[in-house]
Amino acid sequence: MSVKTIILDWAGTTVDFGCMAPVLAFQKAFANKGIQLNNQEIRKPMGLLKVEHIRQLLALDRVKQEWLEQYGSPSDENDVDSIYQDFEHYLFADLAENSHLKPDTKKAVDQLQAAGFKIGSTTGYTNEMMKVVAETAKIEGYAPDHLVTPDDVNSLGRPYPFMIFENMRFFKNREMSEVIKVGDTISDIREGKNAGVFSIAVTEGSSVMGLSMEEYQALLPEEKQELNQQAANTFYQEGADLCVHNLLELAELLQEKASIYELANRKNFGSS
Repeated sequence: MSVKTIILDWAGTTVDFGCMAPVLAFQKAFANKGIQLNNQEIRKPMGLLKVEHIRQLLALDRVKQEWLEQYGSPSDENDVDSIYQDFEHYLFADLAENSHLKPDTKKAVDQLQAAGFKIGSTTGYTNEMMKVVAETAKIEGYAPDHLVTPDDVNSLGRPYPFMIFENMRFFKNREMSEVIKVGDTISDIREGKNAGVFSIAVTEGSSVMGLSMEEYQALLPEEKQELNQQAANTFYQEGADLCVHNLLELAELLQEKASIYELANRKNFGSS
């Protein structure tokens, strides 16, 4: 069965190189509560529904201990709500500025759509957040054929598979083998695997790599290759079926290989 539908993530995959907007917002929101989080802590749950992301950060042993020392009792859902309100405030403040397309997105998606593929999308952002992100992306030339947020599936976002299923319903896919999920976080891969579809990770500009575009571009070629390989190793350990550097590499590969079974035989990361 040939691939018909490609379901892309947003931040870190098609827009916002390095998935920087939510990282900064989480840092500021927790700092308001006296908790300083590092990038690694913030990025591990990346891709989840944002309120669930906050719950997981609050569940970190170090954070639980610091919270108890500061407030004298464990955090609860009222604290989750309070942090989420701060997170939303900081995110919306500069979401548009951090929603520009990654360098390869427009050309890659144009190639994929010209080849007949349908482009779906899933995200950890809410409908209100996506109004900002999608509008910025549209101005710059990218608009998927369908968009599903956690709000559209009763807040059962990643790692639940329901956003993928909703895309499949929209595109009338009959077989899992018609669908590919593409993302830049572990949550993306788990979402895809839980849905039973072929799951591909993008390494350049991914949340797993965790570098801004400026930081990445400043690296030597061999440094870039090493970091891409490290990110790929992480994704493969979490069950990814395939890793690519970027969407343009994926587009070129999909135009050559018509089925997930052919894609699965691609053995060497970074070569087609």
